[in-house]
Amino acid sequence: MYSCDTCVNYVYDEDDESYDCMVSMDEDDAYRISVNPHAECPYYRNDDEYAVVRHQM
Repeated sequence: MYSCDTCVNYVYDEDDESYDCMVSMDEDDAYRISVNPHAECPYYRNDDEYAVVRHQM
């Protein structure tokens, strides 16, 4: 299970003063994620910019 807080697609919107998911997902994926809180998001990308460096070590 992934948290939106660590996703690169979860960005702050200054106009609304809130965080929003910037992925344009289809209705089936949005429904599956909203109904099942343990469902994994198919668009999740880790916002850890050092992951590649740690992998190379």
